[in-house]
Amino acid sequence: MTCITQQSFAYQPEYSTAGFFELPHTGRTVYSMNPAWRMYKGSLKGAEQPGFNDKEWNLVSLPDGIEYVPTEASGCVNYQGEVWYRKHFTPEVSWKGKQLFLHFEAIMGKSKVWINGTLVNEHFGGFLPVIANVTEYIKYGEDNVIAVWADNSNDPSYPPGKPQDQLDFTYFGGIYRDCWMIVHNNVFITDPNYENETAGGGFFVSFGQISEKSAEVRLDAHIRNLSDKSFSGKVAYQLFDKDNRLVCQADKSFSVSKGKARKTSLTLTVENPELWEPDSPYLYQLHVLIKDKSGQTVDGYRRRIGIRSIEFKGKDGFWLNGKPYPYPLIGANRHQDFAVIGNALSNSLHWRDAKKLRDAGLRVIRNAHYPQDPAFMDACDELGLFVIVNTPGWQFWNNEPVFAQRVYSDIRNMVRRDRNHPSVWMWEPILNETWYPEDFAKNVVDILHEEYPYPYCYAGCDVTAKGHEYFPIHFTHPLNGAGGAFNTATMDPKISYFTREWGDNVDDWNSHNSPSRVNRAWGEVPMLIQAQGYAKTDYKYTCYDALYRNTRQHMGGCLWHSFDHQRGYHPDPFYGGIMDAFRQPKLSYYMFCSQRPAETNDKLIAENGPMVFIANAMTPFSPKDVTVYSNCDEVRLTYCKDGKQLVYKKEKTNEGMPSPVITFKDVWDVMYDKQLARARKHADSYLLAEGLVDGKVVATHKIMPARRPSQIKLWADNEGMQTTADGSDLITVVAAITDDNGNIKRLNNCHIKFEIEGPGELVASEETFTNPRAVQWGTSPILVRAKAQEGTIKIKASVVPSGIHTPVSAELVIPTTKAAHPFIADKNELNLLLNGSGKRENQSSVNQADEEMRKQQQEQSRMKLKEVEQQQSDFE
Repeated sequence: MTCITQQSFAYQPEYSTAGFFELPHTGRTVYSMNPAWRMYKGSLKGAEQPGFNDKEWNLVSLPDGIEYVPTEASGCVNYQGEVWYRKHFTPEVSWKGKQLFLHFEAIMGKSKVWINGTLVNEHFGGFLPVIANVTEYIKYGEDNVIAVWADNSNDPSYPPGKPQDQLDFTYFGGIYRDCWMIVHNNVFITDPNYENETAGGGFFVSFGQISEKSAEVRLDAHIRNLSDKSFSGKVAYQLFDKDNRLVCQADKSFSVSKGKARKTSLTLTVENPELWEPDSPYLYQLHVLIKDKSGQTVDGYRRRIGIRSIEFKGKDGFWLNGKPYPYPLIGANRHQDFAVIGNALSNSLHWRDAKKLRDAGLRVIRNAHYPQDPAFMDACDELGLFVIVNTPGWQFWNNEPVFAQRVYSDIRNMVRRDRNHPSVWMWEPILNETWYPEDFAKNVVDILHEEYPYPYCYAGCDVTAKGHEYFPIHFTHPLNGAGGAFNTATMDPKISYFTREWGDNVDDWNSHNSPSRVNRAWGEVPMLIQAQGYAKTDYKYTCYDALYRNTRQHMGGCLWHSFDHQRGYHPDPFYGGIMDAFRQPKLSYYMFCSQRPAETNDKLIAENGPMVFIANAMTPFSPKDVTVYSNCDEVRLTYCKDGKQLVYKKEKTNEGMPSPVITFKDVWDVMYDKQLARARKHADSYLLAEGLVDGKVVATHKIMPARRPSQIKLWADNEGMQTTADGSDLITVVAAITDDNGNIKRLNNCHIKFEIEGPGELVASEETFTNPRAVQWGTSPILVRAKAQEGTIKIKASVVPSGIHTPVSAELVIPTTKAAHPFIADKNELNLLLNGSGKRENQSSVNQADEEMRKQQQEQSRMKLKEVEQQQSDFE
């Protein structure tokens, strides 16, 4: 029979829109522009004109990456070139008399945006907002058209600048982040990326003196008046704690002439504040309201703020909230691409990336090598991840003045966009691994402090780069690491040091053979080698253990890289991730988890506390030595019922990684497992690991050898999050081949076909080798996109070609919930999208009659197998 699984739910995150959270009854409304865009790949003339015929174009929803690519899409197999998007809509009558701002979170490459045939913005660069005031171009009571032209071709005039075929990541194209229509009154809080004011525009929170007793919170708001008369009123602030209790409030009177804008500033003192830190990422809710003379609210929104101070004190290391940070900060780099969809991740995928990394005990992420999605930054705020924010760039400099000017513009706009995030640890305003001129280094530091003229703002650069003397933080390997270009034997007592990339260990920079680069499909022995290399090497190299054996002056480091990702200049993807491109964990992921504290922390959303994991699959080819990862004081390993028991006790030491890799020698015996199996004692063959703290068992992990592959197990890898019916939300669904008891058959070469019913679609196709999909190391993942209507999605997975002895199929039921923001789209286009018309991919649906017949055949065949099994036993 088919196995049916119903999804359960856990914590539900929320996502900002254009840098804020909508607040009811303020006169400000956010509309989703994501659903129902027409898309054409190629060059066209006249496509910006309202009357252009686009009915034959593909119909897509944002975020959109132009195309679906194979799971392995390195070596420039992705499309580079021009692309057009067009969106039809009829404006809401309620918009009349209000201001309308079209806000694209990012468009890859260079782009132009038209509304009803009028060019309203031209942008260079693929990682920061593209915004247009479209108020005067809207036509009420008729069809309106937004047209977007974008081009992700190689172009040295703006960063990153380097051709993709010489680049270590890819220029996946399209409108690959969200698009919003922000509608508000004529007196309003501005957008900092639109206003283009140094250290201004929008809302800016900064901090003075901070302690556990009190905190000085400076609040700047930039208000514009586009009404036909002067405005007098006040800006009011209300600070709420996480339980929605009012902590403090203040207001500031102001006036602004018609057609003008002004900044208002005031300072709040918060008594006995809850301070933000990675292990206690406390977020206050700040309501920012603009009120007129009669006290009526004319604009406003909510921001989440974390109160914290950060200081880099050279030889005394990193200080947080007035205290020395107690241990090295270990983290990872993160590229934004995902399997199949390239850069076009939904907000939920960004949030889950942050959650998985925080689950692994990481406390800092380096945004390699560009500003990342606002949803990822929001997630880092609430999950407790420090972030190093990077300007776009990678091993490229162009002497033409326009290139530097566009870099400077990127720096200003990334600070304006991300300056209010408590997760921002430092800024990296330089171009990654680039030999830029010395004056450029000074200029970027000056620009950073122009844009952030308050305390707790720091920048880092490579220790060997020109102009490094302008930076208080230098990137280098520790002296006990591998050495190389970024090592320094003499540490300046005024400088703080950090390793921006560690762990990758290639033979040369052409071949890229490496014990750290391991495809998950290669199995446990390569994955064990990768994990050991990241933990502690038997040769001199920067690893987890080495980073813990330094003075406070060397503050830690970020692994290169958290996830497998696509590359431009190499045919292989980067396989060095602790998770693959679908975010399925490798063994190194659990090694990282074992480095987090064993104490339970109820202030974290992320997984925490004691853990133990057996890194052995008990296959005929598994190592006899059994590796275990655990953060417990003691680990007890039992092999088989009434079998031998081995005990590991962690050595008490203040040096090295918190939890060394545990190896129990000569445990797994495939011949003894065979003996038990022949005696029908399958249940007696197992490995049981028990983690103990203070003599008590606090964590367990039990595994058993997988027997005959008999069924598919199907689950949603979504951290228990609800699926939103917004046309954008993406869910990773994983199918596994298992035995009757649910043990995953790691050594299996089946192909799995996925089918779907209900308001969802498979982000997969035969052309991209993603449906049917080969099983690798026991599992086969796929992406599912929710449509823009509520309902229940049913996913079915079955083995192909099917036969009477192939594993039984499985079904997963995923309910979807109403979207947070109303949609703006042409009703006919939206209906076509909901009905599956105009899509670039064909969807597979379930044939119930064929499925019922196959179920009956499989049940009968399973009964007959008992006779065959007995005959084989009799003749041995």
